[in-house]
Amino acid sequence: MKLVTYVAPTPFGEVDRLGAIDGERVVDLSASAEARLRDGGASAAAELARALVPPSLLELLRREERGMEEARAALEFARTTGRCSVALEGVRLRAPLPRPNSIRDFMLVEEHVRNSGLAVPPEWYEIPAYWKGNPDAVFGPGDDIRWPPYTEKLDYELEMGLVIGRRAHRVAASDSTAYVAGYTIFNDWSARDIQMREMKIMLGPGVSKDFATSIGPCLVTPDELGDPKDVQMQTRVNGEVWSSGTVGAMQFAFPELIEHLSQEQTLQPGDILGSGTVGGGCGLELDRWIQPGDRIELEAAGIGVLDNRVVRD
Repeated sequence: MKLVTYVAPTPFGEVDRLGAIDGERVVDLSASAEARLRDGGASAAAELARALVPPSLLELLRREERGMEEARAALEFARTTGRCSVALEGVRLRAPLPRPNSIRDFMLVEEHVRNSGLAVPPEWYEIPAYWKGNPDAVFGPGDDIRWPPYTEKLDYELEMGLVIGRRAHRVAASDSTAYVAGYTIFNDWSARDIQMREMKIMLGPGVSKDFATSIGPCLVTPDELGDPKDVQMQTRVNGEVWSSGTVGAMQFAFPELIEHLSQEQTLQPGDILGSGTVGGGCGLELDRWIQPGDRIELEAAGIGVLDNRVVRD
């Protein structure tokens, strides 16, 4: 499945709805679940449908395996009946998880580290370190990214994001695939001049990162995407290709990240893990810098395009 959050008009204003992309259409999964229950003669179908397939992706993920099973059944019902869908072309997508449970972003591709002018300490090869992002500053496809007034060097980062779909505690890497809800494109926006100053203090990063993270355009389930390390990715700035590659060179693969993180803490549905930047996947590595007004498009095969425009007040 390709799960999305999209904006639907109602008599009381716009609301977010949980959908699944089906070819050139978007299926309203909650509405389809309700229609399926009504056709089956269920009483209180609307209330039951909201419980089985909530109109929020985060709430769906918190239902773990049962939620995904019901979402698949709703999608199949819509395909079979031709009901409960709208044209994708006329839909405004938001970030698939507008407010994730948490964000952890790693730095796992050695080429990116070395291209960024950083020394690679021995510990980098031994333990996957990360910083925590700001779940309240998440943006989706088509959103404007405001240029922070304190930076002169705003940068994009081409990454893959993994979303946790089940509570995970002390999970072995070999068992980790059962805990993955899916994958999305992850753009870790960075104020590079401020980041370099923060890193000298050996804390953070802070304001150099937590103003914006873009994800989207959809969350693709593992059965549909395949192995994330093989997914071809690309960045275009105003239509010109700046970056391309895969996350296949990660020092620690996603299964190892889940094993490492879940040793004592419990990972929760809706947690996002960022892969770290593809080698050559940011302006810092290329010494090319985006400017206000630029359109940044991150594309991943099988997922789609995550596009944002940077604007300055």
